[in-house]
Amino acid sequence: MKIKVLGPGCPKCAEALRVVTDAVAESGKPVEVEKVTDMQEFMRYGVFSTPAIVVDDTVKVVGKLPTKKDVLGWING
Repeated sequence: MKIKVLGPGCPKCAEALRVVTDAVAESGKPVEVEKVTDMQEFMRYGVFSTPAIVVDDTVKVVGKLPTKKDVLGWING
């Protein structure tokens, strides 16, 4: 599984990355987490508002912070 956190580096994007990495650590599962700051990649996913979370190439959240419960649901889903 691969989770991408899309964002230019704003505080909300940093918080989204923290939530995702905390959830991955809690899950104990082998999940790759990638921080993406390239606007071209945002466009490939049709994302125009950040932060955004992409799980295995499926956009899950755009323009808001996910909760740890959300992320754990995607990991365990």
